[in-house]
Amino acid sequence: MNFKFFVTLTLAVSLTVFSADAQSVNNLRPRKKILKLARARLEGAKSQYRYFMTQVPQDKMPRTLDKDGKLLLTDTGWWCSGFYPGSLLLLVKATGDQELYQESLRRLSLLEKEQYNKETHDLGFMMYCSFGLADKLAPSQRYKDIIVNSARSLASRFDTTVGCIRSWNSKTPGEFLVIIDNMMNLELLFAASRLSGDSTFHKIALRHANTTLTNHFRSDNSSWHVVNYDSETGAVRLKRTDQGAADASAWARGQAWGLYGYTMAYRETGNETYLDQANKIASFILSHSRYPKDGVPYWDFDAPGIPNTFRDASAASVIASVLIELAGYTSKNTGKQYLNAAENILLTLSSPAYTATERTNGGFLLKHSVGSIPHKSEVDVPLTYADYYYLEALSRYRGLVKTDKR
Repeated sequence: MNFKFFVTLTLAVSLTVFSADAQSVNNLRPRKKILKLARARLEGAKSQYRYFMTQVPQDKMPRTLDKDGKLLLTDTGWWCSGFYPGSLLLLVKATGDQELYQESLRRLSLLEKEQYNKETHDLGFMMYCSFGLADKLAPSQRYKDIIVNSARSLASRFDTTVGCIRSWNSKTPGEFLVIIDNMMNLELLFAASRLSGDSTFHKIALRHANTTLTNHFRSDNSSWHVVNYDSETGAVRLKRTDQGAADASAWARGQAWGLYGYTMAYRETGNETYLDQANKIASFILSHSRYPKDGVPYWDFDAPGIPNTFRDASAASVIASVLIELAGYTSKNTGKQYLNAAENILLTLSSPAYTATERTNGGFLLKHSVGSIPHKSEVDVPLTYADYYYLEALSRYRGLVKTDKR
């Protein structure tokens, strides 16, 4: 089969079908203007990533740029190592570009060994945003085995007393740290359960989602970043932040992770409790008095100095992508609200204010993301996951039209 035809066919199927457990309840109509923009930005991203691949050494993964604009690199053990090959694969699905496909295969070969990494909770980001896409594009038993092995490694961090997967290792006895980000890694477990027939993965994901739902959210449906559990009793010791402005603040990307995580959990289970939580988080974000009109949030909803502080394009990308999916699970009016919000974000991110011109920005697509201001790390720079979720959002938007043709 012709490669480009195969990829285009795969795109038409995979971007318009969710799991059998949660189906779209309304037919969303994308705006022609935004649809045209999505097509154009995906084509532009293809050209930019053809340049990007020439900048990244063959034995490393890209991370960000330093203060002088030099590309910072990492090995495959870094939590974001799957986003570069994942972005390549999203572009392959969207454009059928074989040069990018070959680059993705080279990077996957570097990443493969991380399936046995039990020292990180981020295997969903690392392995499912890469090998999960690879298996959808060109299904193979090898990819399926890597996904299942990765899930086994992730499941090894689950504790039955706490009811969660450990996020960060701690040197303090009795501490069991769980961050809201970890909701994102449950997708790997759900996938592994389907692929292997082992319900253990599914049960762990449910337990983690339920425990997080109980302990991570405030009355206004914002979330703490970190919950410190007692490993002996499972009781909550402390709730705090690590990357937000304050313990009681709403760190923007944390809110995005929670929104995406519970939308995904609903997709995988059909559990209305998860859908309800996703809608509550969406309401918190979209109705917040300090949520900017252009849709790109400040790095923390309670950051000091608003409006004279940093925006976070990575949080915006995640929010745009998940709102497109969530819009399909809600009432027509709410779905329209979510889709309008996602369109607004895509318009902003696709503008010169956030999208880099070709062959600049080190090869990254987006500018102005924030890693961790408290740690003075990756502030106002491009980030691999900002690109990934931006590309996913563009692809999901195109997928709203089942007969979309290039």
